Amino acid sequence: MQTGYTATARALHWIVALIVLGMIPAGRIMVEEGLPRGLQDALFLFHKNAGVIVLVLMIVRLVWRWLNPPPPLPASVPGWQARAAHLTHVLLYALIFVMAISGYVRVVAGGFPLELPDALGLPRLLPKMESLGNAASTVHYLTHYAVIALIALHIGAALFHGIVRRDGVFGRMWRG
Repeated sequence: MQTGYTATARALHWIVALIVLGMIPAGRIMVEEGLPRGLQDALFLFHKNAGVIVLVLMIVRLVWRWLNPPPPLPASVPGWQARAAHLTHVLLYALIFVMAISGYVRVVAGGFPLELPDALGLPRLLPKMESLGNAASTVHYLTHYAVIALIALHIGAALFHGIVRRDGVFGRMWRG
């Protein structure tokens, strides 16, 4: 029986994790008043296009996870922890999708450039519509707090299992 995640699942996890962990501070800093214009532009460029990449990678992750279900948790994990882990994963996936989609809607409906898809000649899926862009901006802003909280919970639980319990849960994603 497989006890660890596949190499593909681990790679997708860590790539998305690194991008998202870079996007969070970039997103918070890029809206600060008084930033040098060049820095602000670079942060916006990174944040917007990384969001597009995360959206694509999350679709790939979802398909991969459906085709290759994750290994079962060790029997030593209490039922409530297994249910909490499942709920946390579902919420993380859902909210990362909400963040990516609301970011896309904010940019496109706001009439702003989205450099990577634009350079690839991909069509914009929405017309410029300021009210929709503003609503998406609000969703994006409010959701980021929940994403940060879930990431902290996820990391905390992983460290708890890796350092305190040493029950193999952490190693499933670290080394497979």
